[in-house]
Amino acid sequence: MAIAIVLIVEGIGPMLFANKWQHFLQQISQQPVTQLRTMGGILVTIGVVSLIFLL
Repeated sequence: MAIAIVLIVEGIGPMLFANKWQHFLQQISQQPVTQLRTMGGILVTIGVVSLIFLL
């Protein structure tokens, strides 16, 4: 069920705002790899902490 919710939430942006989404992805792709890894690590940490508090 959680995967389905993630897919729905992640699909809303490209479905409703395709042009803005494409521009956003172009900007993200130009970021340094270290910054992308840092952002990914922060998101994973927030997700794990949120999951711990929900359980």
